[in-house]
Amino acid sequence: MGFDDKIQNKAEEAAGKVKEEVGDATGNESLETEGKADQSEANVKQAGEKVKDAAADVKDAFKK
Repeated sequence: MGFDDKIQNKAEEAAGKVKEEVGDATGNESLETEGKADQSEANVKQAGEKVKDAAADVKDAFKK
C-alpha cells in the first residue's frame, strides 16, 4: 500500500471521530458506536501499514 492508502486511512479515522462526536452530542448511541468502529478499523489498517513499512526497511537494510 502506498501514500494514497495512508491518506485514506487517516481520512477514515477523522470521519469516524466526527461521527463519534456528533453521536455523542446528539445522544445517538448508534452513530457514536459506528464512529468508534470506523476509527478502530482505520487504526488497524494504519498498524498494518507500519508493519509493511518496517518490513521494507529491514529488507532494504539487508540489501546493503
